[in-house]
Parts: sequence; structure tokens; C-alpha cells
Amino acid sequence: MLTEGALGFQNTIKRAVEAEGIGLHTAVQSRIRLAPAPADTGVVFRRTDLDNFEIEAHGKNVARVSYATSLMKNGVLLSTTEHLLAALYSCGIDNVYVEIDALELPILDGSAQPFIQMLEAAGVRQLRKRRKYLKVVKPLEISEGDRHIGIYPADEFRVRCFIDFPHPLIRCQETEITVGSESFCQQLAPARTFTFIDEIEKLRAMGLIRGGSLENAIVLTADGLMQGELRFADEFSRHKALDLIGDLALLGRPLKALVVAHKAGHALHTRLVTRLLAEQSHWVETFDDAFVEKSAAVALDVSSVHAD
Repeated sequence: MLTEGALGFQNTIKRAVEAEGIGLHTAVQSRIRLAPAPADTGVVFRRTDLDNFEIEAHGKNVARVSYATSLMKNGVLLSTTEHLLAALYSCGIDNVYVEIDALELPILDGSAQPFIQMLEAAGVRQLRKRRKYLKVVKPLEISEGDRHIGIYPADEFRVRCFIDFPHPLIRCQETEITVGSESFCQQLAPARTFTFIDEIEKLRAMGLIRGGSLENAIVLTADGLMQGELRFADEFSRHKALDLIGDLALLGRPLKALVVAHKAGHALHTRLVTRLLAEQSHWVETFDDAFVEKSAAVALDVSSVHAD
């Protein structure tokens, strides 16, 4: 199990790790490398095929967000970032360079589990810089027809995700979780992306899921699965919650808030991110309250903390 650094401090990884695989939508083979980064760097993607061009994982760089969350900066695109971002965000990795030699991250098995395994191999390195949180103080809600998303004040980061599909294995499902390293690794990370067999040709005609297969996605037939068994009975809503966390990572700060998503998707998630960043009356930046209280009571021992 991945262990976070001490409460209140920023983290990076101890050592570089790599993986490679095919892109879900482009079918392009790519190699990804996670490398340590200093405090206050954030998550920064580097397109190594384009002279290490940097794209920050931030709401200001959100691009197309239909069936995956893409980033774009100065015309340079990077696609399908949400699974990696969800893993980094939930496991408290504040600062990391993500080197990638193509325009889409590898889909691997369709979940965030392989990225968790990479982070376990990389280890966590605590930095000397305090971690700032984005604490929501006033609700913000967005609706599109019967799709809704809202963010509300809370003293921890929780997500509640509701989905409704007319399929016997899905129908109405709801997942709620207080997000942290342990809860994410056990309850959400293994949940895979999914599609319906009768939508595959339409999606491919749109230039999507060209790299999709039974090894990297759940494929639903009219009344069942094309392959294997589900990892959870409600794997579908769990994966939607995973996607939601990955999109919220584009706020660039760990959250203290409750986020409720009702039949939402990437487009609505990222609209919330953009609105929240623009409407600063809804939030404040703060340090961890528990850390502040602990610091006031005892002297903090930082003798084992690595320098930046």
C-alpha cells in the first residue's frame, strides 16, 4: 500500500518509474516516465517528442473533454490524463514531472491500478514546503438538462457520484467515498473504463477508442459482458468517481470539499473546475487545520525530512 508523507507537507516521488502501452483513442504506443519534482511545481507533463514542451495539469489548459480529458497549451495536445491524475491526486503526490513521448497517455488496463503500482515502486518523498488546500466556503452548482454537479463546503475531500444507464448490469448506481490514499487504492483504483458493444462502431467513426480492446475496457453486450467478470458489482459508478477525481485534480490544489455528480461526465466536471477557479469568492487557500493544531501543541520534528 502506498503511504503518504507527513501531514501538512508537500510530496513528490523518491525515484523515477516508467511504463508503456497503447492509447485508448489514438492507438498510438507511448512511454510514460514519472520523475521527482521540487516543491510548488505541481503536476507538469513534458512532451519528450516535442523538445520537452511542458503542459501544466491545470484548469487553464483544459481542451477537448468529450470521452476523455485532454489538455492543450500553445497548440500542443495531450489526451486521456484523468486516470493518472486521479492516482496522483488521491495519493498526495503534489509535485511530479510526467514525461510522455506521444499525444495520449497509455490506457494500460483501463483503470488507475497500474498507475498506483508505479507510485508504489516510486515511493513517496516528503518535501519541506507546507501543502496548501483549496477549501470551498460557498456552494457552486452547474446543470445541463438532467445532469448536475455541485461542490459544497466540507472539512475533508469527499465525492458522491450517481449514474443511471438502461442496462441490467448498471441501471442506477451511486458511489460515495472520502478520498485518500488507502480508500482510493482499495475502492476506486481497480475500476475500469467501460463501453457498450452497440456504440463501438459509432465511436470509431468519430476517431475514438481506436486502441480499445477487451484487455483495457469493460465491453457490455445487450444483457451482459463480453469478457470476464466485474471487479466490483458497482464497478461502473466507481470508475465514474475515479474520473471525477482525476478531473478535479486540474484545480491544482488538494480539495477540502464535497463534490456531488449526478449523471455528469468529463465536460461537466471540467466546467466546474473552470468556474470554481474563476469565481474565487467560493473558496479560500488554507493549510491543513489538523496540522496547524498539532504544530501549536508540539514542536514538529523535521530532522528526517529531505531537502527540496
